[in-house]
Amino acid sequence: MIDYLKGTVAFVEADYAVVEVRDIGYRVFAPNPYALMAAQQPVTVHIHYHVREDAVLLFGFETREQKLLFRKLLDVSGVGPKVALGMLSTGTPEALVQAIQQENLGYLTKLPGVGKKTAQRIVLDLKDKLGELGFDIFATGSSFSLQYEDAPSASIPEGKNWRDAKAGLKALGYTDAELDRAWQAMQDNASQDDSVDILMKKALQQLFKG
Repeated sequence: MIDYLKGTVAFVEADYAVVEVRDIGYRVFAPNPYALMAAQQPVTVHIHYHVREDAVLLFGFETREQKLLFRKLLDVSGVGPKVALGMLSTGTPEALVQAIQQENLGYLTKLPGVGKKTAQRIVLDLKDKLGELGFDIFATGSSFSLQYEDAPSASIPEGKNWRDAKAGLKALGYTDAELDRAWQAMQDNASQDDSVDILMKKALQQLFKG
């Protein structure tokens, strides 16, 4: 059983990263593989080891808390690894926990693969259980709100590279509101001359701050 991997990220695809540990590359499915690439190397990835009849899959997370939340989602009937990973890739653990504890079905049903019945089961099964694992710390953060306001206009115009980076991040499940807020937070260290990859990394650093 693999609990975590510590190594360097060799390359990333849309839904997984390859983590090299002692000349062996492990394919690790992650909520946001680009965040692993952007993180300081070597990186420690906390692993959920999933065995199917036809495959052995590794799901990786930046923190043990994210992994625990992923496993709690798997306990809900109708939520498999693909859906649970999609839920975590679309927003932050803070957003997800707060939505569950506040019975925010509107938020949950916007997540990939989550219909109304599945959202209701998630709330019913997990609303009173997340606090036992210490997830209440996510829901009490004063810097987070499920209500997004229109972002103020950026002091740096949005160039083509940022539009391309934004499109790539939206493909990973981030919303326009989240990306607009990230762009605002990047004003001090972003430039129109930055490449698409650099802008994505800078945006991911902001997004993972919550």
